[in-house]
Amino acid sequence: MMATTTALLLTGCFTSHKGTKGDNTVLATEDPFAKTDEVTINFKKYKGKEWHYPLEGAKVISPFGGKRPNHKGTDIKTKAKDKVKAAFEGVVTFSGEMSGYGNVIFVHHPSGLETRYAHNSKNIAKKGEKVKAGDVLALEGKTGNATTEHVHFETRIGGQAFDSELIFDHKKNTLRDVKLTAKKRNGTIEVKAK
Repeated sequence: MMATTTALLLTGCFTSHKGTKGDNTVLATEDPFAKTDEVTINFKKYKGKEWHYPLEGAKVISPFGGKRPNHKGTDIKTKAKDKVKAAFEGVVTFSGEMSGYGNVIFVHHPSGLETRYAHNSKNIAKKGEKVKAGDVLALEGKTGNATTEHVHFETRIGGQAFDSELIFDHKKNTLRDVKLTAKKRNGTIEVKAK
């Protein structure tokens, strides 16, 4: 059993963002903290077809935080043009090019979670498209601020990034048997998994 906490500063993240090319607005997503100060996602109840590791057979080349300040995702790598897949069912809220990210896709999930998949050589999923866990979103690449082919994989709740290692075992490419709790208190979001 794993118990980890991440405290995050809260900023306004529920308005449209401008990209640089392509489909350059983010669909508005509901703030999971609009009616409550605590959000729980029970990954213990997720069955085989309700989740998928975003890049099968991948290895971590740079963890959340990592050696770079403000590294808000986990960089995972296989080989160029491998299929990048949706971690959970949801709706694509952005598919285009964005500074730093290169070609990136954002997926909003019914649980309140958001996942992001960046540096793609090609985006396949389109904004507004409903996806299921395991659906192909993009192809692995090195667009934006990337020096090698990989996927910059982010998990967010309430617009704030947290370490995806809380919910995924990146060494085994599996979903952890955990309950994720995010609490909004005094301008911060605290994320725990146990």
